[in-house]
Amino acid sequence: MASTAEQLVQNLNFGAFAKAKELQQRILFTLGALIVYRIGTYIPLPGINPEEVARLFQNLQGGIGGMVNVFTGGAIERMAIFALNIMPYISASIIMQLMTTVSRRLEALKKEGEQGRKQINQYTRYLTVVLAMVQAFAIAVGLQNAGSVVASPGPVFIVSTVVTLTGGTLFLMWLGEQVTSRGIGNGISLIIFAGIIAGLPGALVRLIDLGRTTDAGLLVVFVFLMAILVILIVVFFERAQRRLLVQYPKRQVGNRMMSGETSHLPLKVNVSGVIPPIFASSLLLMPMTAASFSQGATGDAWWQQGLGFFTTYIQHGQPAFMALYAGLIIFFAFFYTAIVFNPQDTAENLKKYGGFIPGYRPGQRTADYIDYVLTRLTVIGAAYLTFICLLPEFIIAGMPEIQSFYLGGTSLMIVVTVTMDTVAQLQGHLLAHQYEGLIKKARLRGTRR
Repeated sequence: MASTAEQLVQNLNFGAFAKAKELQQRILFTLGALIVYRIGTYIPLPGINPEEVARLFQNLQGGIGGMVNVFTGGAIERMAIFALNIMPYISASIIMQLMTTVSRRLEALKKEGEQGRKQINQYTRYLTVVLAMVQAFAIAVGLQNAGSVVASPGPVFIVSTVVTLTGGTLFLMWLGEQVTSRGIGNGISLIIFAGIIAGLPGALVRLIDLGRTTDAGLLVVFVFLMAILVILIVVFFERAQRRLLVQYPKRQVGNRMMSGETSHLPLKVNVSGVIPPIFASSLLLMPMTAASFSQGATGDAWWQQGLGFFTTYIQHGQPAFMALYAGLIIFFAFFYTAIVFNPQDTAENLKKYGGFIPGYRPGQRTADYIDYVLTRLTVIGAAYLTFICLLPEFIIAGMPEIQSFYLGGTSLMIVVTVTMDTVAQLQGHLLAHQYEGLIKKARLRGTRR
């Protein structure tokens, strides 16, 4: 079966694209929105010293700030108005997904269809505001206590920083929704994609300079080959799925007897997506971030000793970091899969519409079989996520000189998956345009006859 990219290449021609005016407008709108986002990442917060902010970021680069800075396209490093990026909205969405499995009211809303989905989205927006304000307040207090970063410390600076950062997050949330409805692709994912891609040219230039100025030419070639291999692996596993055969019996509709149908229930190998690596990285890098903020503190408190242990042994390239990273990825892969996919509900829906899996009785037996298959797939998916995320760590441990080129497996996964989804939507719009053209031609021929 041809991939989405292959189908796009086969069906795409410049004549059809030139006639697809709506598709052109969607692409231009998406590009314009991403340009606005990139401009915002260069507008600094009012009342800060950019040079002192850059110096402060050097101390936080090894912690969670460095990971978030990659996703925000350097906005954290410049402390721009979009420094929080869209992360509070993503966190709110994940929390609401978790709450739907705990709260019966939210679970009932989820089953109400479109109206319930709109209500849950509204709750997600409210939670985004709360999370953004909390994170913005923490950043404002941290900047104010970081020495000469703030020109005029005080309540005015804290309030202005909270309002600016929260407003930036809400603007990006609105912009992402506009791109989803009026542009191409998922707007929220494209904003993160643009932030990651923005730092890629600089990383490539540093890697090439490393090969020219040192005897690391073969090392540069090796890194490029490994990047290509990782991309191929990500594409393969993100498209991989197990299809369970589903049969529907014969049924009578009016005076007609409809024959039985055969369908498939697709189960993705990686149901959890990029959520497990993000959660695992955040948990491991938070202590390093706290240690960076408390470098000037004195004393022998137990928490300071614990932070010292983390900064010594739990960092990129260390065996303890990689072991904990792998364990957390595997745990969150199973945990998040159990939340987003319920075999019991799937079995009940099949039973409701008369479908069944051959060899298994509808109901509990079908749910047990789906759970068995999903568990085996999750084992493969967790192993794939662990390999992709630990491969850069092994490379850094063996070749510390390329650490400036560091681009984690999570970033590569986001770039590849967003690209695949956007290409699929382009394919859908082109095919829809071709169908519309065929329908218009058929109507014209019928009129002439």
